[in-house]
Amino acid sequence: MKFLVLCNDNRNNIIKFLEQKGEVDQITTKLNNEDISKYDWIISYGYNHIISKQTLKEVKNPVINLHISYLPYNRGSYPNYWSFKENTPKGVTIHHIDDGIDTGPVLIQKKITFQKNETLKTSYEKLKIEVEKLFIESFDDIMSNKIEPKKQLHKGTFHQDKDLPKNIDWNISVYKI
Repeated sequence: MKFLVLCNDNRNNIIKFLEQKGEVDQITTKLNNEDISKYDWIISYGYNHIISKQTLKEVKNPVINLHISYLPYNRGSYPNYWSFKENTPKGVTIHHIDDGIDTGPVLIQKKITFQKNETLKTSYEKLKIEVEKLFIESFDDIMSNKIEPKKQLHKGTFHQDKDLPKNIDWNISVYKI
């Protein structure tokens, strides 16, 4: 299999895992005119760029997104911050990408609990570990289309980068937000 990983940094655990399954390319910049038809699967993880409708039409399989929120809550940016600020469910979601932002059908989700001594920084790290674990554990079922995608049933919440208050202390307890 040939994979394209879309991310904003080096997502080592996912890339290392996928390298055991096939050939892997990585893009950290906005997709432009890349030949995406050569990829069997495209995995988006922490990627801050919108994938065009045209690109979504050209892929062999639905684009998979690893998102560190329990969708439909906290779509968009800084989901771990907003889950504590707005007291919404906390967790991770693996879903198909559609032409919205984090609105595609859900493949698999997991709720995550946090301890009182955890910070925004440690909650982010914990969510990353959990979504990576969930992807690796579910990989065969995802790639063989054994998981029935489920439509997100209600509106949920959405936040952009500009919504985040300035000067956030990422070492603050998640329960003091």
